[in-house]
Amino acid sequence: MTQIIKNARQINGETVDIAVKDGIIQEITEKYAGDGVEIKPGEDVYISPGWIDLHTHAFPKYEPYCAEPDEIGFRTGVTTIIDAGSSGADDIDEFYEIAQQAKTRVLSLLNISRSGLRHLNELADLSTISLPAIEAAVEKHPDFIVGLKARMSASVVEMNDIKPLQLAKQLRLKEPLPMMVHIGSGPPAIGEVLDVLEAGDVVTHCFHQKQDNHIFATPEAVHPALLRAMKRGVHLDVGHGTSSFSFPIAKQAKEAGIAFDTIGTDIYQRNQLHGPVYDMATTLTKFLALGHSLQEIIWAVTGAPAAIIGRDDLGVLREGCPADATFFTVEKKPMQLMDSYGHTMESPFSIKVKAVMIGGEYIELETSN
Repeated sequence: MTQIIKNARQINGETVDIAVKDGIIQEITEKYAGDGVEIKPGEDVYISPGWIDLHTHAFPKYEPYCAEPDEIGFRTGVTTIIDAGSSGADDIDEFYEIAQQAKTRVLSLLNISRSGLRHLNELADLSTISLPAIEAAVEKHPDFIVGLKARMSASVVEMNDIKPLQLAKQLRLKEPLPMMVHIGSGPPAIGEVLDVLEAGDVVTHCFHQKQDNHIFATPEAVHPALLRAMKRGVHLDVGHGTSSFSFPIAKQAKEAGIAFDTIGTDIYQRNQLHGPVYDMATTLTKFLALGHSLQEIIWAVTGAPAAIIGRDDLGVLREGCPADATFFTVEKKPMQLMDSYGHTMESPFSIKVKAVMIGGEYIELETSN
């Protein structure tokens, strides 16, 4: 049975009809001439490609960084979630089985420590970084593992400083994968971390403000290692999280012309329920409040993350691609927002998710944001 999304309002203001059959977009046209079951989102509702969250914790096994995939996925308007290192080679098979049961599309950035987040200082013991184990996991799950993850902050690496990242960079996979690297309190110093990263890699928590180890080398100057990394093609992910997003740093970055590539939430059960993350819609509202355009922020959760993980069939509304879409409104409703450090902003707008289509299934949502 063909489904027809009638008068779908895109973020550029244009409206189209979108015909979907068997979970695939069949036709996008000004006015669809065929028959089918009509879906009418409403004139105030935008449709975008299904949102992609590049930084989540969707493996429910290890507290506190854990969640049920669908609770942080389609039920919040996100059709594809990428888990950022919750599991390593030791439990990737278990995570894969959990992921297959979810309605949300779940992909993995494999932790370079084979233990994943079983221990929160997973890179304090270099023996947990087994290159053969990583290679075997990637070979077994080539469509599930879309990259690697290394948490390079003092509490994780302890006395090892930059060594875990240097060791992981010795991997020689058949197909190169991007590495997402978490930055935070040093050591290692942010400059050391950034200078190891290569084109296609991702630095997450790019707007944190921890211990003078952030992207501004001085109160006025962008860290030179960041400028070198960006020039090489290293991507910046927001990675909001419980303690890693600062309104003042994000404002300063905007003024300095330092643009994020992707808006990952770093969401898991606890910061979904108690904040300051809550969900993707709230996180996107924060960037509207900071003065970024709707087009810019939607690209950061659609086309940009899809390109990083090498999935050109995601993050687009295009004939022949999976019928994944997010339906949302931008309401003139004030919203009080908070970053990870207690700074607040008042937004005159709020983004509200109304529905998703995932694999051709249209699901109306009741969200609390």
